Order: sequence, then C-alpha cells, then structure tokens
Amino acid sequence: MVSKKSRSVVRANKHRRLRNHLSGTAERPRLAVFRSNNHMYAQIIDDTVGHTLVAASTLEKDVKAELEKTNNVDAAAYLGKVIAQKALDKGIKTVVFDRGGFIYQGKIQALAEAAREAGLEF
Repeated sequence: MVSKKSRSVVRANKHRRLRNHLSGTAERPRLAVFRSNNHMYAQIIDDTVGHTLVAASTLEKDVKAELEKTNNVDAAAYLGKVIAQKALDKGIKTVVFDRGGFIYQGKIQALAEAAREAGLEF
C-alpha cells in the first residue's frame, strides 16, 4: 500500500530544504511568510542574531479592521503593504524572500508583489 504524506509534512520538508539556502543578514534580512487556514503572518528576521526586526499579521487590530476576510488574496496584498511600510520605517530596504515552503502563487504571490510595489526590494 502506498502511503501519502500530508500536505503540511510536505510543506515543512520544502521549507527545511529552502532554509538551507536562505539566510537573513543584518544588511539583507529574511522576509518569512506563513499562512494558516485563517490568517497570514509576515516577519523580517535577522538570522545572524536570531531577532525579529519587523512583524505583521492579519491578527493585528488595525490590519484586521481594514479587511473583510483575513484569509484571502486581498488580505495578503494588504499585509504585504503593511510589512513593507513597517520595514521602510525601520530603514530596511532589501530583503530575502522566504516563502515558507508554500507554492509561489495566490496569497503568497499577492503578498510578495504588494511588498515590492510598496518599496521593498527582493
């Protein structure tokens, strides 16, 4: 009998493989994205010291107030704008994009493109 791995296990394995090649530095931190069934989270992380420099999610009151739903493409695009604005306020202009093992389409793509349009470079 052929056993099939769950999607979450496959995603975790992809993310682990990706992280072998991606690392955030002080000059170019890592923009890590995670999406659950109900919310999206984005962090900008300096991996050399292991600190989160900037974070945003659809759980925050001011972000949630702007959104009709917290788990669709529009919410992802808005979150991309928010994380980019917070990063630019802290002086972060370039990042390394870590899609977290998720396929680059839909919500992940919308977040990335919105962050690029708002001024982040990656």
